[in-house]
Amino acid sequence: MPAYLRPTSQYEALAALAQGRLTILAGGTDYYPSMVGKALAHDILDITAIGSLRGIGDAGSFWRIGATTTWGELAGAELPPLFDGLKAAAREVGGVQIQNAGTIAGNLCNASPAADGVPPLLALDARVEIADTAGSRRVALADFILGNRKTLLRPDQLLTAVLIPKPARCACSHFAKLGARKYLVVSIVMVAATLEIEAGRVGAARVAVGAASAVAQRLPLLESALRGQVFDPSLGAHVRAEHLSPLAPLDDVRASSEYRVDASLTLVRRVLNELGARA
Repeated sequence: MPAYLRPTSQYEALAALAQGRLTILAGGTDYYPSMVGKALAHDILDITAIGSLRGIGDAGSFWRIGATTTWGELAGAELPPLFDGLKAAAREVGGVQIQNAGTIAGNLCNASPAADGVPPLLALDARVEIADTAGSRRVALADFILGNRKTLLRPDQLLTAVLIPKPARCACSHFAKLGARKYLVVSIVMVAATLEIEAGRVGAARVAVGAASAVAQRLPLLESALRGQVFDPSLGAHVRAEHLSPLAPLDDVRASSEYRVDASLTLVRRVLNELGARA
């Protein structure tokens, strides 16, 4: 029979991972659907009883989001406008039942190209905290996800938190998603943007596009073009087709690569105009 472990401390969990390969289970919203019609043959490490892995807190120079914090908890949390984009994405992760079970770390470790949480976290310049029995380290989210369903995480390691650095300026963010219908849909394209504002102009910009490449991508050329621009509802007018050069969309059953490029351009402009309208 497969083993089922449910430790109550991070120390116990890491010690178990060091002893052999285990399937880490948090919300299970990706794992259980993948096992429909199959016998459960994996040794399971259920981390939902580890209290230190849950919750959102102010940690001085950054915000800390525990690995098993659910999307529902995130969507309902009282957080500054910096998090508006991430909270909007949280409300797009499946239905309410999925949001109340699915976790932020599970979304990242699953590493789907269409993971709703990745673009807004990239736009927040997020880092992830990775722990093993030797200690912990922090890695930029952009370096953590290596490809479709691939991450830096070793079998003996655990993603313990997502860290959001506090910007030096007043900041706001937004998220938009395009799918074949309004609810309960896998993305065709997602866009997230975070803008830092200084004296009525864009002091810094971070823009990310998801579901249009194997890994969600930042748009550095656009970010550079936005710096110094007036913070108003015409921000989207600064977006050019060449700004989307990091994207490498594929054809699939949801959309063609050409459609994804065109949709990305339109959605980036809409997101920036919406942010500028908040001025």
